[in-house]
Amino acid sequence: MIRVTRLNGDQFALNPDLIEKVEGHPDTVAFLVDGTKYVVRESVDEVLQEIREYRAGILAISYEMDRGTYRSFAPEKPSRDSSVVPFPVREER
Repeated sequence: MIRVTRLNGDQFALNPDLIEKVEGHPDTVAFLVDGTKYVVRESVDEVLQEIREYRAGILAISYEMDRGTYRSFAPEKPSRDSSVVPFPVREER
């Protein structure tokens, strides 16, 4: 999930796999595959960057899991520096 901001300042998480397209006219609008539209404060480039980071994170974690080097990460308080929502903690076997 990526974190985006409504025009009123409220943040919410959006599943990037459900985004069909993102347009800026002049507000940025994310169109989902089910027809839902979200107007967000972030620019088109910022939304695309968040999607790239989200997908890169999935690939990096799957690489670590495949090699047995994955260690779960669960910060006590999520960082405000990134809009990527952290994965839940996995229990060790």
